[in-house]
Amino acid sequence: MADYIQGLRRLVGNTKVIMVVAGAIVFNENYQVLLHRRSDNGYWGLPGGFMELGEKIEDTARREVYEETGIRLGKMELFGMYSNIEKVFGNGDQTSLVQIIFTCNDFEGELHTSDESLETKFFSTHSLPNNLYPDHMLFFEDLLSGEKPPFVK
Repeated sequence: MADYIQGLRRLVGNTKVIMVVAGAIVFNENYQVLLHRRSDNGYWGLPGGFMELGEKIEDTARREVYEETGIRLGKMELFGMYSNIEKVFGNGDQTSLVQIIFTCNDFEGELHTSDESLETKFFSTHSLPNNLYPDHMLFFEDLLSGEKPPFVK
């Protein structure tokens, strides 16, 4: 993936590009939500990341959740599709994100940390950490809204 992004950036510089992201809201048997404390900024957020060339969106979510938490996802359902989310990275790269979020309560594996995760933990939806990743607040608002997914925004 890094080679693709680096090659693209050599062609377009910091110009805004559309990028696709996938992640998952993983629930355990107590309806607690899996979060990881990100190594890049210290915020707690949903596991997820950028889609690779030739990858199906569901496989992106599965790969990212596994890489960041050690959990292998089974059956997933669409939670929401979020688009036109503008992001400028620290190096000046501009993106317009399309984010696809799934829900899953069918998983196996043991939680671990990674290069991208300082901690991994399940939280009650009524006692989420104070330092949630601001870019994920829309997902949490929808999760706690009481409305039925999927959300399209």
